[in-house]
Amino acid sequence: MAVLVKSGSLVTADWLNSVDGREYLASILRRNKRKVFGLLERPMLPPQIAPDIASYKIFLSGKSGVGKTAAIAKFAGLEISNVHHETTGIQTRTVYWPAKLVESGRVIMFRFQFWDCGEASLKKFDHILAACKDKADAILFLFSFTDRSSFNDLPSQMSRIVDDSEKIVKIVIGTKFDQYMHTDVTDRELRDFQQTWHLPVFKMKSINGPRLSDGKTLDGKAGLLEVEHILNGVAEHLWYQDQVTAGLVPAPHYR
Repeated sequence: MAVLVKSGSLVTADWLNSVDGREYLASILRRNKRKVFGLLERPMLPPQIAPDIASYKIFLSGKSGVGKTAAIAKFAGLEISNVHHETTGIQTRTVYWPAKLVESGRVIMFRFQFWDCGEASLKKFDHILAACKDKADAILFLFSFTDRSSFNDLPSQMSRIVDDSEKIVKIVIGTKFDQYMHTDVTDRELRDFQQTWHLPVFKMKSINGPRLSDGKTLDGKAGLLEVEHILNGVAEHLWYQDQVTAGLVPAPHYR
């Protein structure tokens, strides 16, 4: 879906920091650590405030080494390895994200199921890409700010992965923004890319966030705040897609 949804137009920004959002935030934290949810688990909330759950399958695409696995770890509040290992086969991770809709004030618990696959496996086994894309609602195309070739490869990567006729949300994420002093991609190039392709572009760090007082455990809340803009953005574009599918808003033009 080639459409740009204005940030904050559908999902309330900084809501988890508000009084209303605290109880929902607590449902995905345990002693300020991120909760890890199994396949059949979900956040527990009192019945009177339990939100509807909106589930989405999201596939991450990008060259080897751009930080797909690290991005998912960041979204889930998990430790990011300092050593790069090529992902073997397909790996999935479920992340719950509570958000408040701007127009109705309704709270939705977004359930993102992230699918990650190593580039070598994609090239070796033809069926893996089909499995990752099967019933996928969105694809996150990743490039690294420290790898110029990964940015240059985005157009051909998108044409290889997604057919023009497929109505699927496409989002671009630039990783390793913590190394921006060594970037190979300029802000102007990002703006030009966004204007040409009409796709949302987000920036994220690829390092572990702050830790708790023990010096070992990741600070769950601080880690959430580092990726809040991305998870809210993903939620907004997926929710907009659902509104289009339901005929509640006009359909955009597809590339």
